[in-house]
Amino acid sequence: MNPQIETKLKQIRLSGMALALPARLAQAHGGNLTHLEFLELLVADELDVRSDRLFARRLKQAGITEVMEFADFDWSFNPKLPRNRLCDLATARFVRERTNILLVGPPGVGKSHSVTAIAIGAIRAGYRVVLKSVFQLAEELLDAEAAGQRRELVDRLATIDVLALEDFGMKTLRATAAEDLLDIIMRRHERLPTIITTNRPTQDWAQFLGDVPAATAILDRFLQHVEILLMQGRSYRLRGRRTEASSAAEPLSEEADHTPPTSRHPKKSRRGRTDRA
Repeated sequence: MNPQIETKLKQIRLSGMALALPARLAQAHGGNLTHLEFLELLVADELDVRSDRLFARRLKQAGITEVMEFADFDWSFNPKLPRNRLCDLATARFVRERTNILLVGPPGVGKSHSVTAIAIGAIRAGYRVVLKSVFQLAEELLDAEAAGQRRELVDRLATIDVLALEDFGMKTLRATAAEDLLDIIMRRHERLPTIITTNRPTQDWAQFLGDVPAATAILDRFLQHVEILLMQGRSYRLRGRRTEASSAAEPLSEEADHTPPTSRHPKKSRRGRTDRA
């Protein structure tokens, strides 16, 4: 292949074509591709590369470091999870309908996997997403305030297509953080959807937000258009520990079963005494 062609393709930002060109030329030489078919394949290669790069860039912007989707989810472990409703959310229908999502359940049942899969579904549909825990939110708000950038951070969270907040209620926020969250929710209200995962009932939100009026105002807006999913079941994280505990108990049982009879049933002598080894 002429190296000048590869250089020129990269200069006009067609690096996908440049990468695929050697393979497509070999395919054309060995087959019966028409000029149009050859061009169509190269264009498709370029679009695929651009799509992959955009997806990777959106994942990084969202703060998603590990791709988790429902195709990888072990539904059999907790069969009571609302599978159909969760998978429907991954189509990003809720974004178009501007519906908030609340996932409520104990730790370990799959809330993090679910919210990540839903966020990735929204990214695949072309939306911009931010996914962070309430711990990250509290730290970032504190750092932004110290750097004089709190307003920029609040503006970004208020205007992102999908905002997902995990572990809501696991950390008590400062009063100013509750005010910032209220500002974000108010500006997103009926415009952009917000996803929250929590193991705390909504009546406890005032406690960990540290601001009763702010909590009341947040709930009033967030719950107006919301789909609530109860996540019930056992903890995935403890599944391995149960298996290890069962395995550790098995040798003890086997050892007890193979105890020599003389140890379990001492033999009596003719004098009526017990013979001991």
